[in-house]
Amino acid sequence: MASRLKIYALGGLNEIGKNLYVYEYGDDLLVVDCGMGFPDDDMYGVDIVIPDYSYLVKNKNRIRAIALTHGHEDHIGGLPYLLREVSAPVYTTRLTAGILEIKFAEHGLLGKVKINTLEAGEHFKAGCFDVELIHVNHSIADAVAFCVGTPIGKVIHTGDFKIDVTPIQGGMADLARLGQLGKEGVLALLSDSTNVERPGFSDSEMKVGERFDRQFKGCEKRIIVTTFASNVHRIQQIINCAHKYKRKVGITGRSMENIIKVSIDLGYLKVPDGILIDLNQLSGLPKHRQVIISTGSQGESMSALYRMAFSGHRQVEIGAGDRVIISASAIPGNERTVSSVIDELFRKGAEVIYDRLEELHVSGHACQEELKMMLALTQPKFFVPVHGEHRHLHRHAALAEGMGVPPQNIAVSENGRIIEITRKSIKLGETVSSGNVLVDGTGVGDVGSVVLRDRRHLAEDGMVMVVMALSTEDASLISGPDIITRGFVYVKESEQLIEELKRVIYESLDSCLMSGMSDWASIKARVKSNLSGYLYKTTKRSPMILPVILEV
Repeated sequence: MASRLKIYALGGLNEIGKNLYVYEYGDDLLVVDCGMGFPDDDMYGVDIVIPDYSYLVKNKNRIRAIALTHGHEDHIGGLPYLLREVSAPVYTTRLTAGILEIKFAEHGLLGKVKINTLEAGEHFKAGCFDVELIHVNHSIADAVAFCVGTPIGKVIHTGDFKIDVTPIQGGMADLARLGQLGKEGVLALLSDSTNVERPGFSDSEMKVGERFDRQFKGCEKRIIVTTFASNVHRIQQIINCAHKYKRKVGITGRSMENIIKVSIDLGYLKVPDGILIDLNQLSGLPKHRQVIISTGSQGESMSALYRMAFSGHRQVEIGAGDRVIISASAIPGNERTVSSVIDELFRKGAEVIYDRLEELHVSGHACQEELKMMLALTQPKFFVPVHGEHRHLHRHAALAEGMGVPPQNIAVSENGRIIEITRKSIKLGETVSSGNVLVDGTGVGDVGSVVLRDRRHLAEDGMVMVVMALSTEDASLISGPDIITRGFVYVKESEQLIEELKRVIYESLDSCLMSGMSDWASIKARVKSNLSGYLYKTTKRSPMILPVILEV
């Protein structure tokens, strides 16, 4: 059997999101997480981005298991798409499994995929791999790290983690087990790099509860709180405050409703009897008795908070009698949409409490001192920073070097690059297929670079369509040309420009006739080229030009 362990990411390196890591030894593959990412601003019309898992599809008979660290979308959001093409058992904790069942039902996969639920401290076998689940703290319940036992040594994959000494539920991260593994010998550590730029320790989730209490105490307004639907501990603290100050709670937003239902069913949310009521019933109570928990902390255009802000919500109208608490920080790239929602809430007369005014959010990711603690406890021979942009990975590598890991034992990799580990060495090897697959509606991967380029072109400069009827005998003009524009100019207000464009088309067709050019493709190319040159010269814009020939 091979004596070389291969580890590679198909997502999650040089980016925040779409985490997908693969462990390969001999004929066995273990997949850890399969997430999604959000599209960039120039990915017009794209709904989500998932990893290119074509390498896994080619090697689907070698996949022994898919293990999930926790239930955030950047770790499980791509899984339904992968499971359409590969068949493998899924192993995870109970809350993550509950969230997966909702997701599988939406994708028609419920009952078709075996989900194995385990508790922290338990093991499962996947080919030559023995995987142990280790409890860690994060901004969602039931998060775990993995100790991946391989024939050449143990590898610790932290997943997303922090060390919270006063967690809301589930106890502190299992530092004792991590320390024990360090004493037994850890071959390699793959560790979360998201907050490596932040010194000190991350704040405890308990502090958010104290700040909620300040906002609820003495408030005579209706309170509307938006947070990440998956942050069950945050939701628990909102419900606790509502109960303390004799308020009833209404829920709005499909993902929030789903997560709360699953969390109550599985015992992760403790809700006093009668506190949760329907929004329609809630509206009949005095303002100071109402709390609404909502989705929309990232300003998503279809979310409940967005619809409330822009008067599109059927049941809730925001006004001067409301205090809106945004208990989340903007994910990089979402700052503009979050700001626009906050501005609109202020225009409605609401009082808005957000992260720059009051710290009502704490990160779920370890800061520098916690990352050092992970390194100190596990004492890895080799170190691989993961889950971060390029600067994060390099800063984390420098942190590990400062903790005594030799620089030659550290591998800063990129998506698709194989990290080869033996008992004595670590090095970067060859590459496997990786990249982005764009999901647009029901289409998966059918929006490629050419389609995106066209969408970008249309968005930036618009489109000019030229419709002309030509004779099939000699390619002479029978009727037209008719010019239709979208996103370029309004025809009725630009008659002079349209007449000039028609002149250019006539000249182009005449030159084609004089040169004996009669095939439609060449005529279209001549018209397109001449129009493009004229438009750029006169308007300094380059719209997409689509000549259409009707044969007569």
